[in-house]
Amino acid sequence: MDTSAVRRNILARIRSAQGRQGAPTDAERAAADEYVARHPAGPRLSLPSTRDELIARFRLEAERLSTTVAEIDSLDAAPTEAARYLQSLGLALDVVAWPAHSGLPFDQAGIRVSFRKPEDADLVGITSCFCATAETGSLVLLSGADTLASGALLPQTHLAIVPASRIVAAHEDAFALMRAERGELPRAVNFVSGPSRTGDIEQTIVLGTHGPYVHVIVVRNA
Repeated sequence: MDTSAVRRNILARIRSAQGRQGAPTDAERAAADEYVARHPAGPRLSLPSTRDELIARFRLEAERLSTTVAEIDSLDAAPTEAARYLQSLGLALDVVAWPAHSGLPFDQAGIRVSFRKPEDADLVGITSCFCATAETGSLVLLSGADTLASGALLPQTHLAIVPASRIVAAHEDAFALMRAERGELPRAVNFVSGPSRTGDIEQTIVLGTHGPYVHVIVVRNA
């Protein structure tokens, strides 16, 4: 089901009820952009700005959420780190991954990878992210044909490759980056803040109940 088409139809009906026909005009879009630009921002924390500071803050907050984090120097080293992590947990080296990672040397690391949508039997998914936020140690993922949301949500273990250049300070910066680079939001925007947790049973915190465990590979020179 194309939910993007459903959303467009709903918005078109709203426009029709307001007496406005057709798609938004350039003038309407410009007015909306101008409103967002001048709208006063709410209170914000004092957050770091340099790359090293952003990496350190992201790692601190991510680990507070029980995300594990590794740092590597180059993108080509990501498969080796992924293999190390999976082997440390006794997990098989069979994974599904986003097509964008097809150029990485997975074979050299001994990882058997399928670049497709995950299925029920797939236990490990490897993705990247649109960006990550240092404020909360969160990954920001935008759905799309080559950035399948299920790759980060369905497998029991989620490995995310995060270029350091894509770590921003706060959630506001993440949405500003979306507007600047994408213009229009995709069908789904997911903020992944560590593995799921529940305390329903005797108030004992259990991780990974409703979603995957998360391991982030930060690429410092990407």
